[in-house]
Amino acid sequence: MQSADRGGEAAEQTGEPGLDQLMLRTADGDREAFTGVYDRTAGPVMGLVHRVLRDPAQSEEVVQEVLLEVWRTSGRFEPGRGSAMTWIMTLAHRRAVDRVRAAQAGADRERRAALLAPGPPFDDVTEQVENHLEWQRVRRCVHALTDIQREAVALAYYGGLTYKEVAHSLSVPLGTVKTRLRDGLIRLRACLGGAP
Repeated sequence: MQSADRGGEAAEQTGEPGLDQLMLRTADGDREAFTGVYDRTAGPVMGLVHRVLRDPAQSEEVVQEVLLEVWRTSGRFEPGRGSAMTWIMTLAHRRAVDRVRAAQAGADRERRAALLAPGPPFDDVTEQVENHLEWQRVRRCVHALTDIQREAVALAYYGGLTYKEVAHSLSVPLGTVKTRLRDGLIRLRACLGGAP
C-alpha cells in the first residue's frame, strides 16, 4: 500500500490531483474524479481481494461491490484519519473477509442440514469424478483462449498479480492488459456456459 500512496504523491507533483483529492471530489458527486479513483485503485483492490478469496469470479464480484461502495460512501472518507488508498483497501479487505465468512456459514448450514436430512450417503468417488470433469472443462476453456489472453488471465487470476503488475510483466500498456483480460473472461464465460 505504501507504493500506491507514493504513486499519489507522484501524481500531485506532476500537477495531477492525488487520490485523496479525487476522493473528496468524488464525495461531491464528480464522476470524472471517481473514474480517476477507479483507475488508480481497481488493480490493488483486485490483488488484495483475490489473495483473500482465491476465486476469480467471486473476486471480480467483490471488487465491483467495493468500488460501488467507494462511490456511494466517499463522503465518509476523512483525509485527516488516513490516506484514501488505506481507506479503500480497508473496505476491500472487510468485504472480502465478509464473503469468506458468508461462504463458510453457508457451508456449515448445508453440512448441518445434510446430517439431519435422511438421504443417500455422500459418495466421495462421485464427487471426485465430478470435480475432475469440471477441472477438465475449465482447462479446455482456458486453452481455447488466444495465447495473449491466456497469458494475461494466468498472471492476473492464477498468479494473483494486479492489472498494473501484469502490464509491467508483459511490457504492454495497462489498457491493453485490461482489454485482453476482459475479452478472455468473456470467452471463458461463454465457453463455460454463462451469459456472454
